[in-house]
Amino acid sequence: MMRLLIIIVALFASSAFAVEPDEVLDDPALEQRALDISRNLRCVVCQSQSIDDSDAPLARDMRLIVRERLVAGDTDTEVYAYLVARYGDYVLLKPPVQPNTYFLWAAPALILLAAGGGAWVFLKQVRKSASGDDDGEEVEPSS
Repeated sequence: MMRLLIIIVALFASSAFAVEPDEVLDDPALEQRALDISRNLRCVVCQSQSIDDSDAPLARDMRLIVRERLVAGDTDTEVYAYLVARYGDYVLLKPPVQPNTYFLWAAPALILLAAGGGAWVFLKQVRKSASGDDDGEEVEPSS
């Protein structure tokens, strides 16, 4: 049992951090900035993974771009701006609130309202049928 647990942990740990050794910068401060930035960038292939967690070739390319821009002297904001200009707002794991993302930010509330409205209508119909909405007339069974 313990051996199986070790194997499972090893499998999950191997894919948890996709930054390869040849990508790591020599300067620890720049490397930490690169890691902080890449944790906030979405892999456009994997969708819900950051580029830090993704093994996709495009994610590797994006990690290399982040590091190249930092070595070139860009600020964090300039790195984000460069990648957004290249890939769009979708690349950000936390997209900004702006006119083209209003629906994205409002969707959870709209879904909740729609579900609540549907539940209200359903319960109203159940109560109506349970109260016996038959105008007070009893119907005798036919023989």
